[in-house]
Amino acid sequence: MSPRAGLDLNTILAAATEIVDTDGVYSLTLATLAKKLKIRPPSLYNHVDGLQGLQKALAIYGLEELYKVLSHAAIGRSKDDAVHAMSKAYINFARVHPGLYEATLWANTDLSSTEFQSIGPKIVDLVIRVLNAYELEDEESVHAARGLRSILHGFASLEQKKGFGIPLDLDVSIRLLIDTFLAGIHKMKSQKIENHNK
Repeated sequence: MSPRAGLDLNTILAAATEIVDTDGVYSLTLATLAKKLKIRPPSLYNHVDGLQGLQKALAIYGLEELYKVLSHAAIGRSKDDAVHAMSKAYINFARVHPGLYEATLWANTDLSSTEFQSIGPKIVDLVIRVLNAYELEDEESVHAARGLRSILHGFASLEQKKGFGIPLDLDVSIRLLIDTFLAGIHKMKSQKIENHNK
């Protein structure tokens, strides 16, 4: 069967994104996707290797989109301003694309894939480059990047699952949380200076 004219992987992933953002990641099947695209399910096999291949492609696509959002937020900014901008962009990405964001976690099930090896480290490197402005040691930057990711993913996941029941502004909460994280980064730096001067 020849591929349908005008149907390509980008079109498929855009439709898949709409499905998961609207109805959740577990609503994505070849049948629901084919119905949305108004094609027969077998036509999808010209572009993806079954449902698992579709999930993998969507996860990589989600990470690529997240990287674009984070890198755009960091442009022209440094230190606290950059960290706050990237954090806000991360949380907003999860709000705008809740299903696509959740789908990015599928990439973690196949860490050896070439595609993940390409985009996964790019996001980590971006965060580390921003944190390097604080003159941390290499290992400290990695630990700090892990900490920031844990904060952002934890907050985004709790918000998606309606885990914040008290009616207070969530934007204020995340800003205060990032302020606390940054206070720790500044403390690490000041302690290094103090130890160096002893």
